[in-house]
Amino acid sequence: MDPEIAALAGTAGTTVVTLMVTNAWESARDGLVALWRRVQPARAESVGEELEAGREELLLARQAGDDEAEAGLAAEWQGRVRRLLLARPEVADELRALLDELASALPEEPQERHIHLRAHATGSARIYQAGRDQHITER
Repeated sequence: MDPEIAALAGTAGTTVVTLMVTNAWESARDGLVALWRRVQPARAESVGEELEAGREELLLARQAGDDEAEAGLAAEWQGRVRRLLLARPEVADELRALLDELASALPEEPQERHIHLRAHATGSARIYQAGRDQHITER
């Protein structure tokens, strides 16, 4: 798979899910639904419904203290966007424009983050650790 498509899908999924709990949610939802409506009109309505259901799921998960729900939801939307881009690569520029427009609404990340990673490997084991995104390509 084209690494650029994978990266764009990853950014889109994370951005949309992050914005689900902000004041910019409606803009994010409407923008993504409009994109789908243009390239797959029959799916646009269900995409809007799935986005709303995901938002409700995320809000409930946050109330319950489920920190993993957001990552799972982001992965789900990354996959959906990736499949859309693979089927219709010409929409990549439109998606980039939407993400650029939504970027100002993303909450700012804290300046300092403290992450402790610890691992122990034996034999020929491999350990991959990251404090944020990690992309590994082995050949």
